Amino acid sequence: MFDLYCDGHSPLHRMKPGWKILALAAAGTALFAVDHVVFSLGLLGLTLVLYRLAQLPLRRAWDQIRPVLWVFGLIFLAQLVFNSWQIGVFVILRFATLLMLAGLLTLTTRSSDMIEGIEAGLHPLRRVLPVARISLAISLTLRFIPVLSQVVQDVREAQKTRGLERNLIALAIPVVIRTIQTSEEIADAIDARGY
Repeated sequence: MFDLYCDGHSPLHRMKPGWKILALAAAGTALFAVDHVVFSLGLLGLTLVLYRLAQLPLRRAWDQIRPVLWVFGLIFLAQLVFNSWQIGVFVILRFATLLMLAGLLTLTTRSSDMIEGIEAGLHPLRRVLPVARISLAISLTLRFIPVLSQVVQDVREAQKTRGLERNLIALAIPVVIRTIQTSEEIADAIDARGY
């Protein structure tokens, strides 16, 4: 469940993990630093092109954001109340693009390669920082985004069959419990490996 890598031989699959992580960090920073909708739309278009370049169907891009559509709905409502619908759409556009980019990273990079890439990037700081632990934490964080999206989607489908799809508490509590369980399982696996 935890390794969401899709096997492939595209240029993105062959690209070194460190460069992909740097590109994600740069794109995420630019996405929120440049306050213009045209830039965000351009980055969204580029993201979709990258999915095709990675030989992934565009459905996989949609799969990254579909589970959190209800969160986008809440964000839109909050922006509608406090600002305007245009700002709501703009904020959702930014978050959706960032989620799709993070998903693209996890779909084209093995967990082990991602950890090694982060360790290589942090290697000059090894004397002052616990590089192995930091790289593992960053890798787990990036991997956890799509895993959490899948948990939300699974719980939503289960609650929908019970007629509770509109009940926020019936959705939130199982998501929190499953997320904590998954976190504990990952922590146990890390402890078992001596980290």
